[in-house]
Amino acid sequence: MSKVFRPMSALSAVLLAALSGPVAGPGVTGDSPVPRGTGFVYDPAYLDHQTGPGHPESPERLKAIVARLERTGLMAKLTPLRPTPAPLEWITTIHSPAYVAQVEQACQTGRQVLDAADTTICAESYRVALLAAGGVLGAVDAVMAGSVRNAFCAVRPPGHHALRDQAMGFCLFNNVALGARYVQGKYHLAKVLIVDWDVHHGNGTQAAFNGDPTVLYLSVHESPFYPGTGAATETGTGPGEGSKVNVPLPAGSGDEAYLKAFEEVLKPKALAFRPDFVLISAGFDAHHGDPIGSMEVTTRGYEQMTRIVREIAEHCCAGRVISVLEGGYNTEALAESVEAHLRVFLSTE
Repeated sequence: MSKVFRPMSALSAVLLAALSGPVAGPGVTGDSPVPRGTGFVYDPAYLDHQTGPGHPESPERLKAIVARLERTGLMAKLTPLRPTPAPLEWITTIHSPAYVAQVEQACQTGRQVLDAADTTICAESYRVALLAAGGVLGAVDAVMAGSVRNAFCAVRPPGHHALRDQAMGFCLFNNVALGARYVQGKYHLAKVLIVDWDVHHGNGTQAAFNGDPTVLYLSVHESPFYPGTGAATETGTGPGEGSKVNVPLPAGSGDEAYLKAFEEVLKPKALAFRPDFVLISAGFDAHHGDPIGSMEVTTRGYEQMTRIVREIAEHCCAGRVISVLEGGYNTEALAESVEAHLRVFLSTE
């Protein structure tokens, strides 16, 4: 059966305004202290990255997430974290200065595509991409300050395909990779675990740390599938050998296969590594309702995967975990999965 993308209708300005209040914590704006809980990074400016009619990575994705969290009452339980743009000195820890300038110039000159046909841009995309990366850095600040226990970053454009000098797969700047370098560079935490459960392999993230043993990268993804990387034999290079772990799964794999990978591969690797901080490339496009992926993961499966990663963070690094939105293109399934994901983050169990 073919899968159909069903975008959600536009969210009212009232709901968007609900997230525009003050926020505390280094790296985010606001003056009032906030209770320790789960942070939620969002800004209506993320909707300004216009990808064109019919493009699956649309503003409707974030609108659907915000609408569901408001409707279910979960938004009121989250600590809003308003982002500020990432400084260029942090962007260039992952991307070359020439590439950053290329992205800026492409947006200024009205180009509609950057490097790859699937990566469409508009005049505002550079500004929004800096704000997306900045949202992740601000979430790191909030977690490290103890303002929140953990955080979810509802940002776009996504990031895990972005290479040092190239945009691809809807991605401009590699938000999660930048977060990892920020954790290490600003807070001097030695070891970072990145868990990537997007249906696509995060080739950009793996490339950024391929030779770096201080970043354990684990990806569970559909294979064969875009971008064609992520074979089980890709384990890192040089000093990084063994620190990159890929679990390619065939189309049709569901909760059982994913949870087996998490329990039998991720968990022992992570516990042996003992990370100081955990980041999740949280793509929800392995959901059985997604129009792009061909996997059969359920909302309950995402809840269980979240629980495993949270337990690893609690065991190894005082619960320090941030998840960053990547894919997920059925807006209903995406919003439902994010809600389940956040309920685990909020849980005190």
